[in-house]
Amino acid sequence: MSDKKWIQIDEELCDGCGACIAPCVEGALALIDGKARVINQDICDGAGVCLGSCPTGALSLVPAQKPEMTVKAVSNRAADLSQCSFCLADENQSYLIGLRHKGQDLLTCTKCLPRLIHG
Repeated sequence: MSDKKWIQIDEELCDGCGACIAPCVEGALALIDGKARVINQDICDGAGVCLGSCPTGALSLVPAQKPEMTVKAVSNRAADLSQCSFCLADENQSYLIGLRHKGQDLLTCTKCLPRLIHG
């Protein structure tokens, strides 16, 4: 059993202020539709640096879970591989580039690539 922790966001408590985004040096968090979201749980290092930045207490650390191997989970993974791992743009909105970063296979659009490279 792994001791790895992941960030969980309580959508009811999240007010969309974005204070948690910059402290997440891994780039696992983003604001989507006015709420903080974990966009790639696999790159979350579980350090919890973002926890103290949330004024509403919407973030918590939870034990990492093994991925579900259900039809829905596999379909969702296929969708992940057809859109930018960071902003969720699809191939109709931007060019997508496949890459490997911190042990993860990702797709990134040309808009998000500079942020990934330069931080």
